[in-house]
This record gives sequence, structure tokens and C-alpha cells, in this order.
Amino acid sequence: MEMPSTPAASGRGVGPLAGLLVADFSRVLAGPYATMLLADLGAEVVKVESPAGDETRTWMPPTRGETSTYYLGVNRNKRSIALDLRAEDDATAARELAHRADVVIENFKPGALAKFGLDYAGVAARNPGVVYASISGFGSGAGRHVPGYDLMVQAISGLMSLTGDPDGEPYRAGISVFDVMAGNHATIGILAALRHRDATGEGQHVEVNLLSSALSGLVNHSSAYVAGGTVPYRMGNAHPSVFPYEPFPTADRDLIVAAANDGQFRRLCEVLGIPDTADDPRFAHNRDRTARREELRPLLVERLATRGASEWFDALVAAGVPAAPINTIDGGFAMAERFELDPVVEVGEGERAVPMARHPITFSGTPPRYELPPPELDEHGPELRKWLSTPQPPRTSTPPPLHSTAPQASRTDAPQAPHPSAPHPPYPTAPQTPPPTGKDSRD
Repeated sequence: MEMPSTPAASGRGVGPLAGLLVADFSRVLAGPYATMLLADLGAEVVKVESPAGDETRTWMPPTRGETSTYYLGVNRNKRSIALDLRAEDDATAARELAHRADVVIENFKPGALAKFGLDYAGVAARNPGVVYASISGFGSGAGRHVPGYDLMVQAISGLMSLTGDPDGEPYRAGISVFDVMAGNHATIGILAALRHRDATGEGQHVEVNLLSSALSGLVNHSSAYVAGGTVPYRMGNAHPSVFPYEPFPTADRDLIVAAANDGQFRRLCEVLGIPDTADDPRFAHNRDRTARREELRPLLVERLATRGASEWFDALVAAGVPAAPINTIDGGFAMAERFELDPVVEVGEGERAVPMARHPITFSGTPPRYELPPPELDEHGPELRKWLSTPQPPRTSTPPPLHSTAPQASRTDAPQAPHPSAPHPPYPTAPQTPPPTGKDSRD
């Protein structure tokens, strides 16, 4: 089978990241989530798995058919090749993939890939323009040998000490929040490094660790300690600095009310039918309301008990007061439908089509794609092995095309920039300088 040398040759090209090749040596959640975001935006992602496959293939229930929905949730738009790095032929194929890639991403323990020549130094020796992203639990220093699981980081970072009732046990968050956060941070780092490479021709090593993502993501609580010397502690659903900003009971179920400033509080009181409360000097400003929350809460609870959560939601939002019913996940998707966010997309075609959550970003000219359902283990192995065994000049080709008969959207009314899949120059190159006019060279 003849392999096209560029995406343009195979009819591909939509998506802001079209033409980029990503070698994905990651597994479980943080890395696969990052590479799915890149794949949705047009990058070619090759998922390298061990012969046993990504662990999340076995994380069930729940399932869709015989497939773990955990695995399905973060692996669309990728192609799978199973390689045993202990076997020399497979290790050679893995190195060849990394040498052709724009981006390599991995979440092995720091240093574990060096013996295969797949660490940053080994890959960059032949592919100096590579953006190589490593995700670990606790960095490549003294924490390099500590396993990196989200639950561990929730405990170590202090998040669990902030989650739960004040007099109860600490709780984990309902999702692997720091895996997802680290995946987002890895994506940001990769895109920033690619921008630097566009300007200079230089690749680099991007490192993300879950604990640093956690400490950054704890935002106001981190700042309370670092800048204020205060160690925050769990307050249930209450906010340490704002009131009312928590759930309240209604006639049928709990409702979040988040009146975070004086104007919102006044409108809240008006909708609740207690307008004089906003003029009470005890509750005049947020500092007052927070200090006297135990005096104010019963006044709000009494009024909210007269109607149901959905009715209050409509009335409060119409008045500009932040409020929200506490839904289950199905209710969350239903609300997104109500807001015309089209939260569910179908990925793939025919019997392989899988409903999945929509990519979170919209673009006016280069929309995300939903072409390939999450792959079976080694589903694309034969074609990828053939492509990798075919001699290619470095940095001038991408894998065979994604198999999809779905028509590609295009913007014929938009100005056409040079196609992003044009062959890359050999790396490194001389630093790029702006044209004399000062305009972007892509204009």
C-alpha cells in the first residue's frame, strides 16, 4: 500500500493542528486525555500500547458492550499499535515513530524509557525539533521513584483535607481531578513549545507533574497558605470568604446559591420576597454576611423552602443571581442540551460509532473532528508497522490517513493560509524573523 507523504496528499487538513504527528506512549488518563484533545484538533495521534493494552481497557464496570467506558472516554481519534519494547524489532519501530514525530508524550516513571533509547535525550539526538512531554506524579527529582496516582496526589497536596464535612472524614474528589488538570497543563505546554519551535526551529523537553498541577490548581487555598500564612480546612460545601455561596434546601432538592457581591445579594433578597434583608446593616457587605452567616442562613432557608429547585433556578437566573440545581450526570447533560451546547457527539460510523462528550472548545473556522472511535488494541498495527519500516527522510511525512468516509467541513469563504502539512524543514533551523512589513508571515 502506498503511503502518502503528507496529510494534504490524503485529503486531510482540517483542524488547527493538522499535519502534526504525535507519538503517544502514555496510558490511563492524564496523557491520553491530552493526546485526545490534540487529536480532536487535527493532530495525527499514534497510541503505542503494550501487548496487554492500556490498563483502562480493563477498568470496568461500566461498559459499552464489552469495552470499558473509562477507556472510551479519552481515546478517540487515535490509532493503536501494540509494541513490546523488550523485543528489539518493536523497540526499533517505537524509536522510528518517535524520530518522525512532532510531539512525543509519555508518563512512564522518569528515566524508565532511557534503556530503550526513548527518553528525551535519545529521541532528540535524531529528532532535535521534537517537543517531548513527560507527565509524572512528583517530578524528575527526589520524587521520581514515587508512583503517580491521582488519589495519592489528592491526599498529598491537601485537597482531601479541604473536601468533606468539617467534622467528618476527608474525601477524594468525584473524578481524578489532578490527572485531568495535568493533562490540560501538558497540552498547554506542548502548544507553547510548538510555538517556540515555529519561531526558532528548536524542540524542547516539557515536564508536567501532578503535584505541581495540584498546588497550582488549589488557587485561593494555595495563596492563603503561601501569601497569608493560613492553612485552610474543610468547610463542607461552604466558602471561606463568600456567603451565600453554598447549597440550600428547597421544597424538593438542594439548590446552589452563589450571591458573591452586594448587587447579587440584593437581587436575591428581592426574588425571595425579603427585600429589607439587603438593607439590614448586619448583612450590608460580603464581609458582614460571611461573619454572620449563621444569622443569615435561616432567613434564606425559610424562603427557599416555599418552592422547588427548578422553579427557583429559573427565577433567580432571570434576575441575574447565580444559582444551580444539584444534578446527577444525566441532569448535567440535559442542562447542556437546554443551553444548546450539543454536549454529545457520535464518533465513527456504523456499528463502531460511539456517543461521546463533545470537545470543550469551539472554533469558528477549524472545528474539532470526531472521525475515529477509540481503537481496538493494535487495530492499526499492520499499516503502521509497514509505514514505519518504509525508509523516509526525517521530518517529512506522517502516517497513513485516518480511515473515515465522513465529509470534511471546510471554510471556503475564509482566506486560505499555506497548508500546515507542508513538509517540515530539517531541524534545527535558523531562527525565523518577521517579514520586513511587520505582518505575520502567514497573512
